[in-house]
Amino acid sequence: MSFLNYLISGLSLGSIYALIALGYTMVYGIAKMLNFAHGDIIMVGGFTVFTAISSFQFSPAISIITGIIVCTVLGVVIEKVAYKPLRNASSLSVLITAIGVSYLLQNLALLIFGSSSQNFSSVVTMKPWQINKQLVISGETIVTIIVTTAIMIALTLFVNKSKPGKAMLAVSEDKGAAQLMGINVNKTISVTFAIGSALAAVAGILLCSLYPQINAYTGQMPGIKAFIAAVLGGIGSIPGAMIGGILLGIIENLSKAYISTQLADAISFAVLIIVLIIKPTGILGKKITEKV
Repeated sequence: MSFLNYLISGLSLGSIYALIALGYTMVYGIAKMLNFAHGDIIMVGGFTVFTAISSFQFSPAISIITGIIVCTVLGVVIEKVAYKPLRNASSLSVLITAIGVSYLLQNLALLIFGSSSQNFSSVVTMKPWQINKQLVISGETIVTIIVTTAIMIALTLFVNKSKPGKAMLAVSEDKGAAQLMGINVNKTISVTFAIGSALAAVAGILLCSLYPQINAYTGQMPGIKAFIAAVLGGIGSIPGAMIGGILLGIIENLSKAYISTQLADAISFAVLIIVLIIKPTGILGKKITEKV
């Protein structure tokens, strides 16, 4: 494979990381919490589409819609049951709860689907583009990049232009002041979780189409790397999540190609450490000064 092949593959993988990172960055930016169960919602989305196609013979389009709806509802339920009671609790309590929810989803998947990997049928019907004899771009890669770019633009417009989006911005600045202005904080946070979980479903479907296998741990490592991407781009920043995801995907793919496949994950974590040392706020993150 040529350098351009590796670059395009990295861009595709990075787009998936960016989609997942968008969910992380929205929840953190508005609710000020890290939902480490987010990666497992990716797995739920993938398994929902897998079941809809293999067991119920749904069309790819209906299966995708079903996966998005299931993950959206699941995200809202998790927020209501697990996180809402901890709204005023310490960050450590929320973090432990998030890890608990993650293990719960993984073990439920193990009970239902078993520990072995399942073959996932790609929902992308676009034919690959052959630029020349050496450069062929798969349909999954093209769709992943287009979908991620479109979602990032739509999400930016939604947050900055719509009434619910402006409510999210207000809650992210000051929950107390937003509530005094008549904004329903609980509803706004639920909407945030719903959007983040829907994005996770899309990411899971694209991830399983790009790498056509799924198991109970499918979302674990992509979820962790998406968190790295969110920190790299500046957690809380939508464009930052996009930039961080794409950069991390390219770094990982080029590391596998030119350094070592075994060291690629270590390099990803090294990137996180370097960013935290040099610029803790990330590429587009802003330093917040607290007034006392």
